[in-house]
Formats: sequence, structure tokens, C-alpha cells
Amino acid sequence: MANKMLMPLLGQTMEEGTIIKWFKSEGDEIKAGEPLLEVMTDKVNMEVEAPEDGVLRKILAQPDDIVPVKEPICIIGTRDEPIDHLLGSPPDAPEFAASTATTAATVPEEPPAVEAQESAPVVASGGRVMASPAAKRVAREHGIDLALLAGRGTGPNGRIVEKDVIGFVAAAPKATPVATKVAADLGVPIGGIVGTGVAGKVTVEDVQRAAAVLEVGSAKPLTIGGVIPFAGMRKAVAQNVSASIQTAVHVTLVTEVDMTQCVALREQILDSVEKRYGVRISYTDIIAKAVAKAIEEKPIVNSSLQGDQIVIHDRVNIGIATAIEGGLVVPVVKDVQSKSLVQVAVEIKDAVARARSGHATNEDYQGGTISITNLGAYGIDTFNPVITPGQAAILGVCRIAQKPVVVDGEIAIRSMMNLCLTFDHRIMDGAPAAEYLAALKSILETPYLILV
Repeated sequence: MANKMLMPLLGQTMEEGTIIKWFKSEGDEIKAGEPLLEVMTDKVNMEVEAPEDGVLRKILAQPDDIVPVKEPICIIGTRDEPIDHLLGSPPDAPEFAASTATTAATVPEEPPAVEAQESAPVVASGGRVMASPAAKRVAREHGIDLALLAGRGTGPNGRIVEKDVIGFVAAAPKATPVATKVAADLGVPIGGIVGTGVAGKVTVEDVQRAAAVLEVGSAKPLTIGGVIPFAGMRKAVAQNVSASIQTAVHVTLVTEVDMTQCVALREQILDSVEKRYGVRISYTDIIAKAVAKAIEEKPIVNSSLQGDQIVIHDRVNIGIATAIEGGLVVPVVKDVQSKSLVQVAVEIKDAVARARSGHATNEDYQGGTISITNLGAYGIDTFNPVITPGQAAILGVCRIAQKPVVVDGEIAIRSMMNLCLTFDHRIMDGAPAAEYLAALKSILETPYLILV
């Protein structure tokens, strides 16, 4: 029987996906579990599998089309059966959701059973996620891949039941109709935007404050006299940067830090840490730990403006601005305040590697509370970083250079570096921002504090 295939939910914050390409053409036979198409969701490209054997009868969404979750993208059935009734079909027409390439094919419906009596394991021997018939029905109705709920089931032996799927749907971000339309017009994914409206809904203002992220992917080489189309993602970036600057009150403070002790600490532990843990400590790793340590003294920089409240976060989740081919992404390392320097170094390098290889997930970019952008490798001495929307501050890191300075009344050669802290003046004033920067400077000048 022919069915519509829906745009799957490939992450809890996903609201829509962009069709990148189809691996099959209309009329091609398909097998359950084989890659059928590629979808982009908020900087992440994922392959989507065919949910069952059959023939790809009709493609309903073309490459570059933006399709909301739960909306149909194609029709799969047998070769000769009629499908006219599915073209513009009524709401109760049969539908099913797809799964990603990291999960098995959709589990066939089981005979009706009472949820309280089910005792099958959450994952069958073939790798299938096990769920009750009612849970599967609700998942199909909302276009949710049940693999996203693996390990979250509250039924016997961790089996996914109806209330688990309903709770998952309820936890997904909501948006006002106008915000949804504006986001679609701008090409900005709603997933991951912090809502400040009633009941946490994403508003037009939230969309306008959304993170300005360059398009991920291959970049065409630039040539003298060439033309770059000001459209699509590039235009959306410009609109969102403008909206961000016009909304948040950006103020940048610059201080010079004596990094001599940091340089000595890094040189002292570099080889032993690399041999023991297989990770090479960078200055970004040290600065990230220092940023979290200084927040213990001045937590206001680790906050966000949500409606009529300033929320000070209890977790330090640091976004690391990462240049990749064709753009810029900001993967997030979470709970830096509670991790060792080695743990932070490992997680930063893993997050950056996933981002640069195109294997990062939506979760890699979610939850940031403050960001770091390091342009030291380019020989930059000062700049004005732009705050990531939803955060209160971003730290710009410049190059480390040996300079003559006065130490105890005498001239000495020291390793000096500028830090540029941009903060949102709506959330804090200059004095607390300066106090935070002074605390950070003190920690970096006595860096052994980050080891305790």
C-alpha cells in the first residue's frame, strides 16, 4: 500500500529540514535501510534512510526546498498501484516517518497489546528500537524517529510507551505563526533559538536575534572581479547580524594580559599530558578553563536576557568559534566549570573535529552560555567580536607576542596578549564587565589556579 513519507525529526530542536539531494529517482526501487536522501538541519547534513521496501513513486520536495517536520516529502508504494488519492490527500491518509542513516529501518507494527504488560527490551537484537503500538502511532503522527527516544523509555525494560513520545513532542520548541513565517523568509532554522515569549515560544524578536552563522559547505573560490550572489544564507546572515547589532547593546573592553606564566605552564605539561592522555594542550584550552574559573567570581557574564528576566546560568557551556571551509560554526563544550583541563582539551578538539568534518549534530551547537573566538593565529592584536544571540558576552583572544614591559621597576621581555570582551550593556554595566575581565586576567597571570 502506498504511503507518504514525512520529513523526520532528526533532533529534538529541529523544526524543519532542507532537502540537499535525492539518492534515488522517481520509479527507482528502494530497500528498507538504504540511504534515500540527504537533509540539512541547522548546519548539520544527515542521510535519511528508506523506511521500507518499495518503489519511489513520487518526490514531493525538491532539492533546496525547506520542509517542516511532519510534512510529506515523497510517496513510496508498489510500482503499479494508484497514488492519485495521496496527491493532496486528506489528513487521515496513511503516512510514515523516515529514519536516519544511523538507525535501523522502521519497526513494523505489532499486534495491539496493553502497554502495562509489555516487557520487550528497548532495543531488539537487530538494533531496532522497541516501542508500543500506541507510541509508534503518535511518533508517526508527529514525524518523529523513535531512535531519538532510545534509552528514555519508561515502560518495562525501558520500552518506549505513548507518554514518552507525547513528552518528547511537548519538549520541542514552539514558535508563533509570525515567527515561523519570518524564519522561513530569512532561511533561519528555528531549532535551537531560545524563546522569550509566553510559555517559551519563539517570537519574531527571537528570530531576529538568532545566531548569525555562515553557510556550512564548500565555498566557491573567489576571483578578482567576481560576483557573489547576495541571497539565500548570505542574505540571511546579513539580516541577522544587523538585527543582533540593533538589538543587543555591544560594548567591547580590552585588557593586556601577561601570559608568561601560561606559556611556562603549557611548556611544562605539554609533553607529559600528550603522552599520557593523547591530547595536546592549546592556549584556547587554558583560556576556556580560565573563563569558567572567572565566572565563579563574576557569574553575570554567564547569563541571558529572557523576556523581563536576566537568567544567570548554573552551567558554563562555552562556544568555540571554529573556521571551516566556506563558513564559521560554534560548537559548544558543556559544563566546563566541572571538568579538568585535560577533559576540556579533549572535548574542544573532538567538537572542532566533528564540526570541520561535517559530522557534528544539532546537539553540538546547542546550549552555549558564553563564547570564545581566537584570532591569535592570524596575528590580530585587537578586534570587536559580536555576541552570540541569547548570550551576554563573547571573549575575543588575540596573539601572544613578546614585548618589553616594566616589571618591578625594570624592563623585561614578557609574553603579552590582548583580550577583548564584548558584553551586552542591557544585561550588565561596564564596571561588572571590567571586574570579570580583571578576574580573568588575574587567573591567566597565575594559571596554576585552573588546576585546582
